[in-house]
Amino acid sequence: MASPKVSSKISAADIESKLKALQGDVHDKVEDQKTNVMVAAGVIGLILVIAFYFLGRRSGHRRSTLVEVRRV
Repeated sequence: MASPKVSSKISAADIESKLKALQGDVHDKVEDQKTNVMVAAGVIGLILVIAFYFLGRRSGHRRSTLVEVRRV
């Protein structure tokens, strides 16, 4: 099978346009996933804050000292 001969040379503009087309596809995919990642990070952060709050309350109750003050 004979390969066809290419008579035109590849210019810098051709390479640049092809790279921009590839970058555009990747950029669109990243933009689509960016919102999903931001929402997931927010939900995970909220769950961690709530978990640390309840863990802190529990450990505070276990270690607190009861001080009784009497008037003489």
